[in-house]
Amino acid sequence: MINQWRLGSALLLFILFPGLLVLAACKDRYSDTFDTAELAENNSARTIYERFPAPKGYQKTKAPSGSWEAYLQDFPLLPPGSPVLDYTGKPISDQRSHVAVLDIDVGKKDLQQCADAIIRLRAEYLWNKNQEDQIAFNFTSGHTYAWSAYASGMRPEVKGNQVSFKQTAAADNSYEAFRRYLDFVFMYAGTISLHRDMKQVNRKSEYQIGDVIVQPGSPGHAVIIVDKAKNAKGEFIYLLAQGFTPAQSVHIVKSGHSGISPWFKIPQSGIFWHKRFWLREVGVRRF
Repeated sequence: MINQWRLGSALLLFILFPGLLVLAACKDRYSDTFDTAELAENNSARTIYERFPAPKGYQKTKAPSGSWEAYLQDFPLLPPGSPVLDYTGKPISDQRSHVAVLDIDVGKKDLQQCADAIIRLRAEYLWNKNQEDQIAFNFTSGHTYAWSAYASGMRPEVKGNQVSFKQTAAADNSYEAFRRYLDFVFMYAGTISLHRDMKQVNRKSEYQIGDVIVQPGSPGHAVIIVDKAKNAKGEFIYLLAQGFTPAQSVHIVKSGHSGISPWFKIPQSGIFWHKRFWLREVGVRRF
């Protein structure tokens, strides 16, 4: 699975992988044409599931405890009104397009962007489930880098388009080492890898919480479904979270859909858009 390219890392990647198109920056495509009326939310609630009730005519279902879906529904949020901050700790210029900020750090480098944020959530879920042996992600080059390899001291060496892994560090399986491992993944992974390596989901099917909507490439973007609701007609709407460029707080984005925003009606074909990005080549993917 994988992510975007920050300016410095993009240059590095271009040098390291000159034959690959890996510069997948999540560029801002904000539009003022959206309906800005938002549904009332439960401001006293701390989790995604509790803070955002389903719109009138829709119902939500709580996912089974311990599941990937429940992990996202139960993800803690910062207090209402919290700004989206970049990796330097400064508020980004657009504070109009989100309704909540997830309580998870961004890191201190311009690495955890859109696809990276999804990788981070998935990796944290597996870590919290004591399933560290399942934490492994592919670089955009196609090479797999597992947490177990990093923890044992294996580090990637890149020569042209070739990647090898060598024992160059002492073993360390601490959480601090785990975060350093993820920074490696963020550097060498992106939307192209997410789109290529995750399971393909039919766009005309029902999506699951945890599914990823991704446009691979440069610019590319990826968002993740963190909750869903259904009406009596069997129609689904979804809440979406995202990271962005530069690396910034993971946040729940507004849809702008009249009467249900921040919830999204996701089209079964064609482009998909929200207040900060247009996805023209849409793929839906699942871990």
